[in-house]
Amino acid sequence: MRKAHDTPRGTLHRLVLDCRLLDGNLQGDPTEREVHVYVPAGHDGAGLPLLVDIVGYTAGGPAHTNWRAFGENVPERLDRLIAAGEMPPVVVAFPDCFTRLGGNQYVNSAALGPWMDVICQEMVPFVERQFGCGGPGRRGIFGKSSGGYGAMAHALLRPDFWAAAACHSGDVAFEWCYLPEFPGVLRALAKHDLGIEGFMRKFESARKPDGKDTHVLMMLCMAATYDPDPKAYLGIRLPVDLETCEIIPERWAAWLDWDPLMLLEKHADGLRDLKALYIDCGDRDQYNLVYGARRLHRRLEALGIKHRYEEFPDDHSGVDYRMDESLPFLAKALSA
Repeated sequence: MRKAHDTPRGTLHRLVLDCRLLDGNLQGDPTEREVHVYVPAGHDGAGLPLLVDIVGYTAGGPAHTNWRAFGENVPERLDRLIAAGEMPPVVVAFPDCFTRLGGNQYVNSAALGPWMDVICQEMVPFVERQFGCGGPGRRGIFGKSSGGYGAMAHALLRPDFWAAAACHSGDVAFEWCYLPEFPGVLRALAKHDLGIEGFMRKFESARKPDGKDTHVLMMLCMAATYDPDPKAYLGIRLPVDLETCEIIPERWAAWLDWDPLMLLEKHADGLRDLKALYIDCGDRDQYNLVYGARRLHRRLEALGIKHRYEEFPDDHSGVDYRMDESLPFLAKALSA
């Protein structure tokens, strides 16, 4: 709901893109994707910086443009921040990157699809051609949770493409945010003779998916992202023994290669060229992400990489209000 009804309204465009890079993906996910694009009031997009909103698990970008009870959606937030002079005008894209496994970490995967390439080679160029916005040095990416992870991964792996990034409560320090979940995953799979296919068939046929099963699905999605096996059902293999829950060292090592803490050791230099890097996390995040965020912050400081780090008194849920901090920070840097 808009906080001030006289605030000038930006325009929301609902576009459709056929992503050829998703052809033949292992999940059977559609190649045709919606991309919602916000253009601020009084502008047609030409010459403005571009921000890309990648969302958390179980959501797609267009979810952030929906009406919200007792709160603003992102276009309404942008209208307010821009009208108040708290941030310069920007174009914001909201791509649909949802998958059969419930979400995305926005990196290339042999199981989920080449999502980093889809965003950088297809979705962003498509938006820039349509509106004349963005371009080298004028692109930023932001997200929360899985989207926060994706924003950090893109900043580390594609600093040639992005000039700014914001990671809200992103997945960092995998041993604390993922390993504690595996006993629960195995208990759920035990109901299906430890079979992922049986679990998926029940989940996808349920009239009302169980919330606990959605959490299990999230871990299967992570497995398909970080250590896919194209020969396995839907490309999913787990990094633990299915009976004893013992860690399989080589499989878990493949996961850890994608931990931002590990990526930072290999790709830190690219971050030095960013115009803005923002990281925050709630100090009581229920997925233990604050500990990873602190480690990431300390390592960035030790490496002398300029960034803005904040902790706030909250948990992982319902923290979209933090965009009031990150969006102006990114927009100002990209507009300078």
